[in-house]
Amino acid sequence: MGSIAGGRLAGKNAVVTGAAGGIGLETCVLFAREGASVVMADISGPALDKGIAKVRELVPSAPGQLATCICDVSKESDVAALVAQADGWGGVDIMFNNAGIMHADDADAVDTPDKIWDLTMNINVKGVWYGCKHAVLSMRKFGKKKGSIINTASVVALVGSATPQLAYTASKGAVLALTRELAVVHAREGFRFNALCPAPLNTPLLQDWLGDDHAKRLRREIHFPSGRFGEAIEQAQAVLFLASDESSFVNGTDFVVDGGMTKAYVTPEGPPTQPPANLTR
Repeated sequence: MGSIAGGRLAGKNAVVTGAAGGIGLETCVLFAREGASVVMADISGPALDKGIAKVRELVPSAPGQLATCICDVSKESDVAALVAQADGWGGVDIMFNNAGIMHADDADAVDTPDKIWDLTMNINVKGVWYGCKHAVLSMRKFGKKKGSIINTASVVALVGSATPQLAYTASKGAVLALTRELAVVHAREGFRFNALCPAPLNTPLLQDWLGDDHAKRLRREIHFPSGRFGEAIEQAQAVLFLASDESSFVNGTDFVVDGGMTKAYVTPEGPPTQPPANLTR
């Protein structure tokens, strides 16, 4: 896959957290292909090394620059240092606050431990806030007249689930509210804020957890009109649109990419649709 001359993000500087895999890594490939310079951030150095190698493999003639930064988004100093890397290129144009966790010990109102609640909120909410804060500061510092900040939320912020992860769900609801508020506050500066709401995805983590338990798998798949989970590349394509000037009048949205799951009552019968191939696996 080569780069596209004069791509949709040509000349823009992007920062992506949670960039070493999944939605984040697929997004970095698309951003690089479309001409952006990209700082890839993750908490794992070895995973970042593999991630940037994959981007370079898939986009060998990327017109923009590529860099990595180890970052714990729950620490403001880490996020400030991350954004400073993009400042070296002329400031942030696109910030994708994608890093987040859903802890295995997350449960319901009774069984969720305090430490898991606090950990989840620190990463999923405070981390997004820090990313938004330092992106705005960078955009102002370099006199940007437009910018796009995308925050990863989830469909669980919109619908309830009887398989609870209470801290995760509450954190993603907070991301929606935070995003809407910032979209209104910063609209006259030209800075847009939108929240990506993915449905459950066909990730190795989810598939390993479901395993061969047909009933567990069916309980989830039955809610998709398409009969299948989403793919990371389908989320990344939505992020690319929100990052580009094509979405210049899209602001403050809960951008739901769920195959119609949250709109379905009774789903169709028959074989599932065929998913697109991911770029990185």
